[in-house]
Amino acid sequence: MANIASAKKRARQAAVRRQHNIMLASRMRSAVKRVIKAVRAGDKAVAQQAYHTAVSVLDSSVNKGIVHKNKVARHKSRLNTRIRAM
Repeated sequence: MANIASAKKRARQAAVRRQHNIMLASRMRSAVKRVIKAVRAGDKAVAQQAYHTAVSVLDSSVNKGIVHKNKVARHKSRLNTRIRAM
């Protein structure tokens, strides 16, 4: 455990940021799952709406440094391909 006051503060801040980042990553995964669920259900309109929302969440995750931009590009491409294949 840290002994210096500034190190203790950094540990507290890291814990808070870690929880926040976990929440953002979970929100991203949930958005992707909603698109996949709509595609599997065969509802194209709902899938397109979920995709539009997911793109916003994914791009936000990149800007916040949660995931790499190439991973998000890959997710968006694969989701869009699934929707177009319906």
